[in-house]
Amino acid sequence: MKIGTAEQPLGKSGAKIRLRSRFLGGGMSGGNGGNGGGNDGGDDPRFDDVGTDDALTQDKAKVVTWFLLLVVLMTFGGMIGAYVVIATNGAAEWKPFNLPIQVWISTAIILVSSVTYHLAKKAYFEDEYTKSRKLLIATTALGAAFISSQILVWLALVNRGFYLRGNPYAGFFYILTAVHAIHVLGGIVALGTVVLRTWNGTSSENELTYRRNLARSVGWYWHFMGALWIVLFVLLGFWK
Repeated sequence: MKIGTAEQPLGKSGAKIRLRSRFLGGGMSGGNGGNGGGNDGGDDPRFDDVGTDDALTQDKAKVVTWFLLLVVLMTFGGMIGAYVVIATNGAAEWKPFNLPIQVWISTAIILVSSVTYHLAKKAYFEDEYTKSRKLLIATTALGAAFISSQILVWLALVNRGFYLRGNPYAGFFYILTAVHAIHVLGGIVALGTVVLRTWNGTSSENELTYRRNLARSVGWYWHFMGALWIVLFVLLGFWK
């Protein structure tokens, strides 16, 4: 009787231990809860959370970039829609003009910058860091050259007597190109961030993954700005 009495609470304690191990994932994967569950902690959800948090932190640039691209797409979609509606109405105030030569130069600059960024990202992913750094600096310089060429475009139009008021076509030209230039300026800031972040080497795998994700996301934004400029160039130059 004494022996039986002593074993009963021990059995209850063992059941509590096995029940707790099932909640932690040990008893279910090991197949033998009484022998410790056969689990080394790999199925513990507490360890999975750490990996998930790291992945989200490393690739947060992707989420931010897609959000920005969606906002840009909606913004320019509305303005381009308004442009098309007014252009097809045949209003007397709508007076298109030939695009200044600087617009063609701007187009060439932003296309070349898209190529240099692609080569820079490719070099970085192939661990050619010196080459990548030079190409990133070149891309940033081309972005600044694009902004400068846009300023020259606006000055040329002012000298020809075209202003925001009095001509809806001129108004749309100034607004569309100015808003695009502001977004390109934001892209230049992002390019500077990539240059500074990748300036020195790193032995950390997490840091290397973050840098590559950042370079990829900024590349999406920069190429999108180039494609958007082509749309504006065709719209303003050939749909009048």
